[in-house]
Amino acid sequence: MSAHNTSVSHPSWQTAAMSVEPVVNPSLAAQQVTGGYSSLPIVQDVDLSLEAGEWLSLVGANGSGKSTLLKLMSRILPLQSGAVWLDGAAIHSQPPQFVARRMALLPQHHPLPEGLTVRQLVSLGRSPHQAWWQLEPSAEDWQQIDAAIAKTQLETLSDRPVHQLSGGERQRAFLALALAQNPTVLLLDEPTTYLDIHYQLQLLDLLRQLNQQGLSIITVLHDVNLAARYSDRIALLKRGTLWAVGTPEQVLTPGHLSQVFGVQVCVLHTPVGLQICPIAPC
Repeated sequence: MSAHNTSVSHPSWQTAAMSVEPVVNPSLAAQQVTGGYSSLPIVQDVDLSLEAGEWLSLVGANGSGKSTLLKLMSRILPLQSGAVWLDGAAIHSQPPQFVARRMALLPQHHPLPEGLTVRQLVSLGRSPHQAWWQLEPSAEDWQQIDAAIAKTQLETLSDRPVHQLSGGERQRAFLALALAQNPTVLLLDEPTTYLDIHYQLQLLDLLRQLNQQGLSIITVLHDVNLAARYSDRIALLKRGTLWAVGTPEQVLTPGHLSQVFGVQVCVLHTPVGLQICPIAPC
């Protein structure tokens, strides 16, 4: 880990050398994770953990490796080295169904299914829990589907085709699909992209409710102020390495933001917590 992190407290295991033993306590943990696309490492030697019931946000400039790290931690991309542990098991050596029953991913871009209603889309989230020969959702599946639709406040839209939804409604529909998996860990890559301010806050408030009910969350967020407002901890990335990790107050300092984003900032204390006002480029 970079020497720049020394002012921020870390779990003791993060400073240890790579081990073959799993990390027991965190819901999700990356140990010495390196990877990217083809043989090019975008993310290098990252140690990071998500505690049970925590909301952790990945923040950094464009090209810092935020989305790549999320894809490595969700098994979309293979690791070049290191390990990712989910509930004590190395996910890259586990069956896909094992991972999908515990962890769900809401990607930045998702194709719009032609002709599917909201309820039909959400029902796809039950696939990891169904036997290969099961053609229809069970009664328990429908309970989970209906619960996911209710949590995302889509009851009145459940029979509407997904392609007819607004941007905010569509994002909630795909969130309901992820929730139907009944995961303990939810990963979201830029969930507020293309949403106006109203729908950004609506979605993040919904995620906060789910987090308070025990769902562990990692978000990639482009907006530093939204990350500061909603996250328990922030991981600040620069050029594929972990620059700092800690509470918003520990991480979003003028010094860190100058080094990572190349901007001078003023830190404000507001009714919604710490917020950052950019002043000028460095």
